[in-house]
Amino acid sequence: MDITEGVLAPDFCLPNFEGKKVCLQDFKGSWVVLYFYPKDMTPGCTKEACDFRDNYSFLKKKRIEVIGVSRDDERSHKKFSEKYNLNFTLLSDRDGEVSKKYKVLVEKNMYGKKVLGIERSTFIIDPEGKIEKIFRKVKVENHLQEIKDFFVKVL
Repeated sequence: MDITEGVLAPDFCLPNFEGKKVCLQDFKGSWVVLYFYPKDMTPGCTKEACDFRDNYSFLKKKRIEVIGVSRDDERSHKKFSEKYNLNFTLLSDRDGEVSKKYKVLVEKNMYGKKVLGIERSTFIIDPEGKIEKIFRKVKVENHLQEIKDFFVKVL
């Protein structure tokens, strides 16, 4: 399946840090900011998560849900969420199947070694489940502003 703006977002169910399955379709009727990030507790991922946390009230007022996905396990997400007081859903994609569906699991060069990792990406999904906007190879700096600017235009 091709992942482009205008197509239905692939549905999925993944565990949150409590082990409870959360499905994309649970958010039908709301806008969703679905973001994929490489790793809990790393500098860029921490800044990105804290930016979402700090802007959550703006997003919530507009009935926008935030879901973060990485390949970290539930225990890692729990520690990350608690340490930084994150106020949105983090989901664990241990086997990378959802990351593959969204075409964000890519080959990276890590210390001269090729490894599979998540390319930082954000998908904005409308209340009907359609992908409205895709941000690939996200740079953390100013990313939240890009998202807010998008919503100012459409809402």
